Amino acid sequence: MLVSTELDIPPEAPAAAPRPATLEAFLAGIGPRAFRFAEAGLRQRDDALDAVQDAMMKMLAYKDRPAAEWTPLFWSILRRKIVDTQRRGNFRLRWLSPAAEGDEESRIDWADAGAGPAQAHERREAYAKLVRALRSLPARQREAFTLRVLEELDVADTARAMGCSEGSVKTHLSRAREALQRQLEEFR
Repeated sequence: MLVSTELDIPPEAPAAAPRPATLEAFLAGIGPRAFRFAEAGLRQRDDALDAVQDAMMKMLAYKDRPAAEWTPLFWSILRRKIVDTQRRGNFRLRWLSPAAEGDEESRIDWADAGAGPAQAHERREAYAKLVRALRSLPARQREAFTLRVLEELDVADTARAMGCSEGSVKTHLSRAREALQRQLEEFR
């Protein structure tokens, strides 16, 4: 299973799509969004690809579950994988390599075949600003915002994916929105 890493920023949020008939179709549809979510959390393209692929492989064990359970289950698996990767990375940085290598984490591959140069530049600027703003949020706020707003999960599914109460999801989301609004105020 390959994960597409193209930057696809739709001009508007898509309407509620019908549930895919197979797990493979579900994974193919969620791949690009999952990659962006993982890349925002891990800040490394290769680590993000690995996390998404590992989450997809783990989802294969749940193919007999009802399709309605796939979305929160997948996001929960991916979130745990991201946290595990971050912990391993912090451990390695602390104990194995005292000196950091280059500034690879801020490099993002941009691929936009359809837009002209000015539009592509504006999209890159907007996306980079959003990614910087999301990265500055605490992890739980970033997860709540991404799952509720960008992935359009309901509060109950987000709570299951994050492993917390619905009230915590609402609190994290409210704080994330306030912080993002402050950071992105001049960009409007």
